Amino acid sequence: MSPSAAGLRLASPPDHNELMRMARALWPREGDDVLAEVASWFAGTPGRPCAAFVAERPTGGLGGFLWAGERDDADGRVTSPVAFVEGWFVDADLRGQGVGARLMAEARGWARGRGHRELGSDADLDNAASITAHHSLGFREAARIVCFVIDV
Repeated sequence: MSPSAAGLRLASPPDHNELMRMARALWPREGDDVLAEVASWFAGTPGRPCAAFVAERPTGGLGGFLWAGERDDADGRVTSPVAFVEGWFVDADLRGQGVGARLMAEARGWARGRGHRELGSDADLDNAASITAHHSLGFREAARIVCFVIDV
């Protein structure tokens, strides 16, 4: 079985360590508080619809995830609430093999199943690979922003 034929499924509690490994790789600058929030999403935060899809490696373990949720607002959206890709990650050795596209297809199906007409997502301005991947799947760019902060 090729890596791109890895099975997709909803995440489950035994996936916690692998999900957190990938979350740390996706968000390396985030602190423990953000990772705790991610862990609560993967566990299914009550009152906030979400789904975490994982790509299982044929040899065991996980090689990617996509975490989708709902937001009241997102740049460029027409509808509210809007389904939103909160996190999308594929291990480097599986990139370019369709795993990310299959995860995104699962998220689109989840969004349609919840009655959404749109699926939003974002990427850091300097993450050219993610921007290219979004474009290749048909996403339209809605906005570009630079965020600022100053110590007071």
